[in-house]
Amino acid sequence: MARRATMTDAAKGAPAKAEAPEQQFLRLMSHEMRTPLNGVIGMLGLLQRTRLDGAQRAYAEAARSSAEHLLGLVNDLLDYARLEAGKLEFDAAPVDLEGLVRGVAELLSPRAHDKGLEIVWSVAAEAVDVIGDEGRLRQVLFNLAGNAIKFTETGGVRITVERAGGAASRPRLAFIIDDTGPGVPPEARKRIFEEFGHVDASDASRFGGAGLGLAVVSKLAAAMKGAVTVGDRPDGPGARFRFEAAFPVVKNAVDRGRPLEGCTVNVISPDPFVRAGAVAQIEASGGRHSADAAVVLIDHAARPAGSGLAARPAQGRGIILLKPSERDLIARYKGAGFHGYLIKPLRRASVAERVLAAAGARLTPGLPPPPPPEDDRVGLTRFSGTRVLLVEDNPVGALLAATLLRREGCAVETAASGHEAIAAMKRARYDLVFMDMRMPGMDGPSAARAIRAGGDRTPIVALTAHAFAEDRRTCLEAGMDDHLVKPLELETLRASLARWTNRTERAKVAVA
Repeated sequence: MARRATMTDAAKGAPAKAEAPEQQFLRLMSHEMRTPLNGVIGMLGLLQRTRLDGAQRAYAEAARSSAEHLLGLVNDLLDYARLEAGKLEFDAAPVDLEGLVRGVAELLSPRAHDKGLEIVWSVAAEAVDVIGDEGRLRQVLFNLAGNAIKFTETGGVRITVERAGGAASRPRLAFIIDDTGPGVPPEARKRIFEEFGHVDASDASRFGGAGLGLAVVSKLAAAMKGAVTVGDRPDGPGARFRFEAAFPVVKNAVDRGRPLEGCTVNVISPDPFVRAGAVAQIEASGGRHSADAAVVLIDHAARPAGSGLAARPAQGRGIILLKPSERDLIARYKGAGFHGYLIKPLRRASVAERVLAAAGARLTPGLPPPPPPEDDRVGLTRFSGTRVLLVEDNPVGALLAATLLRREGCAVETAASGHEAIAAMKRARYDLVFMDMRMPGMDGPSAARAIRAGGDRTPIVALTAHAFAEDRRTCLEAGMDDHLVKPLELETLRASLARWTNRTERAKVAVA
């Protein structure tokens, strides 16, 4: 059974402190500010998908960027206030390290690629899965990696997890974020983890941040009995942020496997992070990097100047590495003789599958094995005819979600309250329900409990303003199956639709 750790004085045996008025005011106002901000960000996202001229698109992008900065500040303020008040809870449950790091890298990859940066990740084989608060670990990695992208102009960002000692039952893990940015001078390395701290005074205006993100990371690290530090990147210019802490090991965890045992793979890329990340994933799968390997991973960025495609390897089977925006080149590379593709940032399981497929085709030319599944970041899934009930009391939020769903082909009916949702589900059947958590009258959890009490098992996905552990726990305990954080992003919405409209793969997320 998962256990919950809290930072409250009550958890330490002392009398619990009532929330101070200023803390309560900040918490309530932060929640109230998120609703219009989520609406602004979402509607600007819709506007950017319409026909705009160059100036209009630039104005919309600037407005959305400013709104996202403001939302980030609101989130940081609330987390900081809760940490200061000792009210932040930690939910301990098994953490899938690869899933955690992969999720952060893929969530940040559009931001990195828009700046012309690479983002890569890897988890060492000896970094075993542990018990921890996955949401808070994600917050630490997201803040550190997002900060690295913000201050890096060329090159890239790399996220790695390594074993840093500790006992077998309580390993110590190091979460490392490297970048190729300007670095952090020694005199500023303590200051940047303080409230409103920056490397220099101009950073707040130049980079659109108040300096709370790293202060929150520092306090979260301390709350997990760990520490976060910054120094020079040891293998080149740039900074290295390192969060290190000990965690209980997951007993009887499923081994990640070594599918590339005995295989050699070459990696060709002009970017050192792409090379290092790919090699680390190959080695984590039991393989070995070699310049004369039978399978070669070739970055599209390695193509000669003026050439549209990278050259096929003279020896061995070639697998091309592409950014999501370069997916239209897949057919051309297949026509040029490449034996597969991988989408950056690379996934370790996909690397192993593609390498084995290419190696198998080479070893048995008359009977090649079936290729691995297509990467879900390439094909855009449509959901024509899927019946969705959208329960949202905020008109802007309802318009945003309904528009995104209808663009995916869904037939959408809306309800503005929990009572309306119950009535709608009594008169019609739906494939999926998206339900806001906080509504006047009957809120989302109350409506979900009433629906489940009537025997209806239609999947219900909660819409929440913030991924707090208590919000997640409340919605799942009420009978909901999953949750999405607003403002809704198209890719996460598609993933939720794919998961909960596929009856063979439905699996309610676990309550932490």
